[in-house]
Amino acid sequence: MSAAAPTALKRAVLTAFLILAAVISLPAPASAGTVSTYPEFPYPATDYHEPQRGQFHFSARSGWMNDVNAPLYYRGTYHLFFQHNPHGLAWDTMHWGHATSTDLTHWTQKPIALEPGVHPGDLWSGAGVVDTANVTGLKSGDDDPIVVFTGTNGVSMAYSTDGAKTFTSFDNGRKLVTMPGTSRDPKVLWHEPTKRWVMVVWSDAGGNGVNIYTSTNLIDWTLRSRYAANWLFECPDLFQLPLDGNAADKRWVLTDASGEYVVGGFDGTAFSTTWTGPQVMDHGRNSADGTFYAGLVFADMPDNRVVQMAWQPGNKGGTWTGNASIPAQLGLRTLPAGIRVTRFPVAEVSALRTGTRTWTSRTVTADPATDPLAGVSADTYELEATFEVSTATATRFGFRLHTRPDGSYDRAVSYDRASQTLDGKPLPTVNGSIKLRLLVDRGQLEIFGNDGTFSWTDNVAFDSTPTSQGIRLFAENGSVRLTTLRLHQINSTWGVGESTLDSNLAGPWRAAGGTWTDTAGGKRGSAGGDGFYLGPQTAGDASYEGDVRLDTATAAGLTFRASADGAAHYTANIDASGLVKLWRPGRDIAVYPTPIERQRTYHLKVTTNGGRIRVYLDHGPVPVIDATDTAYATGRFGANVFAGAATIQNLYSGATGFVTTVNSRWYPVGGGWTVPGAGVRGQASGDAFLLSDQVGTDFSYSGDLRVETGVAAALTFRANTDATEHYTANIDTGGVVKLWRPGRVIAEHRTTIRAGRTYHLRVVATGSSLRVYLDGGATPVIDTTDTAYPSGRFGVNVFEGSGVIQNVAVS
Repeated sequence: MSAAAPTALKRAVLTAFLILAAVISLPAPASAGTVSTYPEFPYPATDYHEPQRGQFHFSARSGWMNDVNAPLYYRGTYHLFFQHNPHGLAWDTMHWGHATSTDLTHWTQKPIALEPGVHPGDLWSGAGVVDTANVTGLKSGDDDPIVVFTGTNGVSMAYSTDGAKTFTSFDNGRKLVTMPGTSRDPKVLWHEPTKRWVMVVWSDAGGNGVNIYTSTNLIDWTLRSRYAANWLFECPDLFQLPLDGNAADKRWVLTDASGEYVVGGFDGTAFSTTWTGPQVMDHGRNSADGTFYAGLVFADMPDNRVVQMAWQPGNKGGTWTGNASIPAQLGLRTLPAGIRVTRFPVAEVSALRTGTRTWTSRTVTADPATDPLAGVSADTYELEATFEVSTATATRFGFRLHTRPDGSYDRAVSYDRASQTLDGKPLPTVNGSIKLRLLVDRGQLEIFGNDGTFSWTDNVAFDSTPTSQGIRLFAENGSVRLTTLRLHQINSTWGVGESTLDSNLAGPWRAAGGTWTDTAGGKRGSAGGDGFYLGPQTAGDASYEGDVRLDTATAAGLTFRASADGAAHYTANIDASGLVKLWRPGRDIAVYPTPIERQRTYHLKVTTNGGRIRVYLDHGPVPVIDATDTAYATGRFGANVFAGAATIQNLYSGATGFVTTVNSRWYPVGGGWTVPGAGVRGQASGDAFLLSDQVGTDFSYSGDLRVETGVAAALTFRANTDATEHYTANIDTGGVVKLWRPGRVIAEHRTTIRAGRTYHLRVVATGSSLRVYLDGGATPVIDTTDTAYPSGRFGVNVFEGSGVIQNVAVS
């Protein structure tokens, strides 16, 4: 993390932040959250069209953003984490923000990844990797552990076992490494020749530099060396690049937060270089109050590209501060000046182009009539140009961006022929020509020259009003030959993904009536009449399920076999009048009377087979509706709200769902209970139960339990209807398997219990004999007696946090 915090080393940067805070009207300061509300999604609705908001540069939905953290790729998705204050526009109480993309260009804000109050310690900058070999031993289920490193004055680890939806602090935030002096910003990478993980951590012990550690399991680290350099301040990165594209000649590059770097060798334990000083990879203002800072490269890239994103501090608006640069592919080339790192937009940026105009073989002079861009205007766009400098007579030439009728403009990009500089920075010609590529966004300008040998990342407060969108190509005191010029229109990249709606169905989803917004609990729809939220994926015969909560709405439910505009559809809903209803336009097909409460989440599942449609409620084994209708054979999946507001979550087709042999419906007693694709998830600030109607006396009762965050998850049995009486056998992250009932802990078994890992519990109850087995063991870890409750209902439980329970069976 760039230390925008009270340290002597950063007084100048802190002053800049305080100035920034003084000129912006700030919301309330940042605050810590709680495990019962994690992961937090504290963002107001936005269309991302506020003034200065980048349309193809990532910025936080609201709040403060600084350093890029732990960019990585996992199973088709790029993850971008970042230093973040979601509750204000200045640096304060650091969280890890989170965004995802499937193409490196369309980013979707996700709930908070690391949150103070939930994850201990200073949650400052760091890196992350995917533990595909499970060297940590933390894997639980199908997902590989995603492991991230953070902290100041020592390094802590957090991990996710659900694809980065939630993170757990390892060993309650214990420091895995500590070192003298001030330290922060761990970077972790895999070193293939030595088959070890490497951690590079900045510290100021004895001056600026990095400590280098190695590990075989990402948990136990050994100090191997220190590389000291006065220039090397904050946010180190270490990566390998082939020189001039030669895979047999790879060099190591060590960088710091300001984009300074040296090229050398790394043997898995120590970095060395013959360079006497660093070069700078970007000509922007390389400081924490500048335009280019704290860049990191992505881990686990599927195609071995080295792709970097950096923080652009200078962009701000009424609801956000800071943004990220576009992803740039790094290379290493031998130039006349020596070996240099190159930066160039990733190829995916080209796919953003929505229209192109091309000009070739033009001579541009001071006469406006020679300007091919005369009369052209654009707001967000890309320019590609090649100029013949060797034949030019103009002293300067280039572009004026966002010009107005009076001749004024927001930014000029000027090349000086005599000095061969672009706005004062060296850009030598290649074979007598220069190439320029400009990416112009509402608050950002990125300039690349000669295929990436020149990079300038800038923030510009472009005026995007229609009369200020002109573009001009100019030449002064002579002429310049323009070989080629392309202008590519780039539209907004926002609004493609889903921030809080969990689903295995393809997007993008679109509203067909009503207003649909993101909340921590899922997608909230609001409509005066019927409103639909529809995805593009279609099906005929399918299973489809989801969680539905009436807030103020009269009804809400699952829509299927729908047309694109929602005019034709089937919908299975819950209705506050006390019904589950299956209907289509013009006909109520079937209803099932049952009490329906607002502010309670219900789980609906629909299966279709030809004209037969069955609707299941709250995991019951028997459909509450079994009807036939042949109006629509196929169509889109979606959701519906009617006359008010409702929240929809976990829309899955063909998913595992909650697997149980308990032969009844389930109902909640406290907390929130949903179905995240597989299993049932409970979340609560105290004890919360999900109970069934099935009663047992003597039995074997088992299930798979995982604490996501917080304290405990459990099997409950012999309970009464409101869970004021029950037995509960739980796994507790305090390091215990516990059997308890209200008012009494009956027995405990001490053992390590880690959040994020799945444990199997089995309870055998025979009269007063109660035995608890852990992870398939033949011998009970608890074997005791208690006579309080001879019979009662089966259920599950979570306490002080969230947990997932699956494969609940009774025999």
